[in-house]
Amino acid sequence: MGNSFSGQSIESARRALAAQLRSAHVEEAELDARILLGAVLGLDLTGLIAQAARPLTEAEASRLTQHAQRRIAGEPVARILGTREFWGLPFRLSEATLVPRPDTETVVELALEILRERKAAQPPRIADIGTGSGAILLALLHEIPDAFGIGTDVSLTALNTARDNAAALGLGGRAAFVACSYASALRGPFDLIVSNPPYIPSAEIPTLSVEVREHDPHLALDGGNDGYDAYRALIPQASERLAPGGALIVEAGQGQARNIETLMAAAALTMDRPPKADLAGIPRAVSARKMPP
Repeated sequence: MGNSFSGQSIESARRALAAQLRSAHVEEAELDARILLGAVLGLDLTGLIAQAARPLTEAEASRLTQHAQRRIAGEPVARILGTREFWGLPFRLSEATLVPRPDTETVVELALEILRERKAAQPPRIADIGTGSGAILLALLHEIPDAFGIGTDVSLTALNTARDNAAALGLGGRAAFVACSYASALRGPFDLIVSNPPYIPSAEIPTLSVEVREHDPHLALDGGNDGYDAYRALIPQASERLAPGGALIVEAGQGQARNIETLMAAAALTMDRPPKADLAGIPRAVSARKMPP
């Protein structure tokens, strides 16, 4: 490709990059071109428009070329930039964390609905099992100013990333992070436990898009032979650690909600509402409650 943006104006570079991405069958070529160019230049959309005629420097052209090559090779924009927005908040990523997806915001929405129905006088205690970048936990702490939360992960790299994100968002004082398998190191009781566990059946991982297959950590994707290994481990642990009246919410893959509800019922949890669907209509957030004795 060479340094194909050398000497171009911001506007012509944006058009050229979008054309390159389109010809490589990148789905959101126009949007990705704008985000990558804006990141190289430190400009938002307004800035890109205002400075459209300014020529790129050699250094800017070189960085844009590198970004273009990585995107054309199938690397997601969020990985190239090392950040992704979730629930309107910026999250730094690392090789040990999933790129947070809009579908997962369904878990946050359902959690907020459940917490707002809560009548308790005490601030809610939240646990996020397999926290990754901390996205779900920190979105909830951002929305509920008196809540305290703990995130667990088996990856120390992921936990360091989540801790950095908590500090950057000003939430470090209300968040703690623990290295363990699922909820094993937690004592509870918690008013809310949330999780986006690995749920892809092992045999399906090679069929995923290159963005996911090559760039997301397999530990955060692989749900075992049938996709339910993580649910079988975490649901009984969560049930033990919930306060009476507390709720567990997990993200589900397509077609998994009913089997997850069966596992929840087997762990003495009660379904008191239907799963919450994502924007595509897929039941995405499955919840159950620990009824008071």
